[in-house]
Parts: sequence; structure tokens; C-alpha cells
Amino acid sequence: MKTQIISDTHGKHHEINIEKDLDMIIHCGDSTNYYEWMPNQKEFEHFIVWFSALPIKHKVLIAGNHDAWATKKYNIDRVKELGIKYLEHEYLEIEGKILFGSPYTPTFNNWHFMKDRSKLDKWWQVLVPNIDVLITHGPPHGILDLSRNRDNVLEYCGDKALLRHVLQNKPKYHCFGHIHNYKDCVNQGTRIYEGITFINSSVVEDGKFHYPPSSHGVIINI
Repeated sequence: MKTQIISDTHGKHHEINIEKDLDMIIHCGDSTNYYEWMPNQKEFEHFIVWFSALPIKHKVLIAGNHDAWATKKYNIDRVKELGIKYLEHEYLEIEGKILFGSPYTPTFNNWHFMKDRSKLDKWWQVLVPNIDVLITHGPPHGILDLSRNRDNVLEYCGDKALLRHVLQNKPKYHCFGHIHNYKDCVNQGTRIYEGITFINSSVVEDGKFHYPPSSHGVIINI
């Protein structure tokens, strides 16, 4: 299946170039923005109408830490009514291919769908071998997850527990976003490691959510 992977569109979805003749599109979370002073319900509606109208047979979506809309059951119901396959730490089979999608990332400030780093291992124990596409919002540790901390020091900020379970179970593809390009840190794109294709599909750069996308995701054939 010809598939486009995108993530972290942050309200810029309408500026993304969508490939022609796709069989599936996967969004790895942060479709919207959320701040305490800026609810994102209207932005959610704009995104979900756009996403559901794409002329693509299979549309798969997970939430990210900015997606406050996904904490409301009526929004999840609306997503499903529009024919979008929403995954929240669960499996899905599409045309014989196995997908698993989860929004969970290590705790950082007071965002959504975050878990304490010391407790994430138990959440990833649900992963099994032979997954075709693993979809998480955040990256595994050390892979397309380089950023600078508050002291401007370079550091890998992905999930160590997730990395262990991914390397153990070896999905064909692991796609995610969450950690954007930032200053001299280039994370967008693809890396093959231990036979697994890792994809950071974030489309906007950190601190530049009001700028045009710097990427349009990644195309794969599953």
C-alpha cells in the first residue's frame, strides 16, 4: 500500500502536499495546537474535515501531546463517524497489515497523553513481533530525537523503554514525530537501524509553527 506519513502539522495541514494515488495516510499526532489560553476545538474541526475529505481509502490518526481534543469522547466519536481510524494504544489490521498506534510520550511539563519515564516500560510490553507499522507520537531514544535543553545543551530526548521494545520486536516501520527540527538539530526524515525503518514525519520546525511546513512527510510502500 502506498502510504504517506505525516505528523505535527499544528494547524498547517492545508499547506501539506499530499501525494497522488495513495492507499493510506497516517498522522502521528499533534494535528492541532493547544495552550491553556487557546482552546483548539475550532482548529480540530478544521483539521478533521480536511483529513476526512482526502481521497484516500485508509486514514489513520493518533493523538499527540498538543491534541487536547482527543481527551473528549464526543470528539473521538466524531472522528470515527467520519471514517477515520483512530488509535489510542491499540492494534489495527488493514488489508492484512498490522498497525499499532499510541499517543504516549515521556512526561514533559503538563501536556496530554504523557507517562512517567520510569513507568513507560509496562505500557510498551503490549508490543509484539511482526508489526508492519508502529505509530507512536514520540521517538525512541537516540533516533531522530536530538534537541537542545533549556541550557542549550544537545541531548537525545526520546523514550528509552520504547527503544528497547522496538528493537526486541522489530516492526518493519516505526513512524513518529513530536521532536521537530530545531536550530542545528535535524530530525525530519528516515533512518534504518537494526533492520527497522524509523521515520520522523514532523512537518513544521520547533518554534516556527506559524511558518510554512519544512517537510511534507514521508512516502512508503507497505
